[in-house]
Amino acid sequence: MSRKDRRNRRRPMADINVVPYIDVMLVLLVIFMVTAPLITQGVKVDLPQAEAKPQPDDGAPPLVIHIDQFGDTYLDLGDADLLPVDQQTLYDQVRAVLERAPQTAVMVRADAAVAYGRVIDAMVAAQAAGVPSVGLVTRPPVDRAD
Repeated sequence: MSRKDRRNRRRPMADINVVPYIDVMLVLLVIFMVTAPLITQGVKVDLPQAEAKPQPDDGAPPLVIHIDQFGDTYLDLGDADLLPVDQQTLYDQVRAVLERAPQTAVMVRADAAVAYGRVIDAMVAAQAAGVPSVGLVTRPPVDRAD
């Protein structure tokens, strides 16, 4: 053996093998792509904007779920009186109205002092009854003179 061959055998290899790192990165990318849609949770709500214009009247009055300052829930079926309801009755009444008129808009009108959970409960019951989207009734902002 020549002197040159001995020198080449003893020299350490200075290259870094990056193939395992690329494999790990691809596995992590797949894991994040699969788990990302599972992280988002909640009730889908169409929130009104502060300067929103009223929706055009299509002839059918909207179904309004009222929640007063004490957390009691009432349903406005277009009659003169509000019907006090619990979760199951709310579900049944909304489902019955939607069977007769599927395009009926459903709105939630809640007092500002009501716990957020009460509003969500009403929206979940309406959504379970088949309402595609629930609107929130608000007042336009009051202009303050400074």
